[in-house]
Amino acid sequence: MIKRSGFADMPLHYGQVPLWLAERMGKLGLAITQEIIGQKGKNDFLARMSDPFWFQSMGAVMGMDWHSSGITTAVMGALKRAVNPHAKELGIFICGGKGKQSRLAPQELEKYALNNGLDAVQLVKNSKLSAKVDNTAIQDGFQLYLHNFIVSNEGNWTVVQQGMSNQSATARRYHWHSTALRSFTEEPHTFIYGENQGNILNFTAKEAMPLKKSILSMTAESPERMLGEIKKLKMPLHHDLRAENVDMKRLGAILWLAQEQQVNQFEELLLLQGLGPRTLQSLALVSEVIYGSPSRFKDPARFSFAHGGKDGHPFPVPLKVYDETIKVLQDAVTRSKIGNSDKSKAIGSLSQLASSLEDGFTPSGNFEELIEKERNESWKYGGRTVFGKVKPPQAQLTLF
Repeated sequence: MIKRSGFADMPLHYGQVPLWLAERMGKLGLAITQEIIGQKGKNDFLARMSDPFWFQSMGAVMGMDWHSSGITTAVMGALKRAVNPHAKELGIFICGGKGKQSRLAPQELEKYALNNGLDAVQLVKNSKLSAKVDNTAIQDGFQLYLHNFIVSNEGNWTVVQQGMSNQSATARRYHWHSTALRSFTEEPHTFIYGENQGNILNFTAKEAMPLKKSILSMTAESPERMLGEIKKLKMPLHHDLRAENVDMKRLGAILWLAQEQQVNQFEELLLLQGLGPRTLQSLALVSEVIYGSPSRFKDPARFSFAHGGKDGHPFPVPLKVYDETIKVLQDAVTRSKIGNSDKSKAIGSLSQLASSLEDGFTPSGNFEELIEKERNESWKYGGRTVFGKVKPPQAQLTLF
């Protein structure tokens, strides 16, 4: 079955991802990808990439601004650079990208398909059709500028693409997922269900049958039947992170568990002793991205409490913590490759235990105080933003 699995609307953010963050995003993204594929398989990874809530959570845990459109280009760019050199080992390859890179998707896809015994013609057709549908068949004011086609060596795929609306100053990310390759004409396409921005031209609607036959030969099934399957993520316009954006019971349980004295109480976590509370906090959120079920990603903003954001929202990126998280995860991946999965199991236990604690957990403390604490202690962990490194507070002078 081929269908759009969801979309996300986000405020437009401009600017480049600094090198110090881009390199770390690649390392963390690769380690997360390796762990998901190693533990749950390629299809699980593709399914996660097609979920707009999980994707936003992934971007937040990697240190991107929790609600910006830049998450899409940064995450996909980092993953493509990091994952493709390991394509043979992982069985996953990422085609396309932003701007000119998006137009290279057919050639990249054709080469990978031929090298892996896949139907290159059909895969290239799927890539082009997914872009054509979101850019032309549904004219909602968003012009595509990014197209990534992620394919496995078994022929399953996910599309992540993004369009821009200058009129509303927002970007819309579209997710597609295939679990069995068929012609686009065999299943109805779901129209975009989003914030009303005026009249749109929707060739996928039942009423457009004469026109859509001449364009994509789509079927006449009413799209309302599919509305329940669409996952929609609408990110707020405000840049700062607020309490209403986060499930405090979930965040509070992780913060409570990520204390050294708490880790000592759980046998499953003994291998994680000595990491320090701040690294355990990040590792617990990364663990949830790897092992968490779809229902765990309804509040993507929560995952920015792993590594902050490059613009300083909700707090600067703690580079020392980021590097230690990467090191622990890379070590777990390496151990798993040689048949020793004890470290991976311990990391997985972090998210499982935090989830089990939530039912009886009562959040304590003030949300703004949590963020203020992270900002005040940021200098200890090598905090950094696009504006520079965080400096320690100067000692106050006493006047006599």
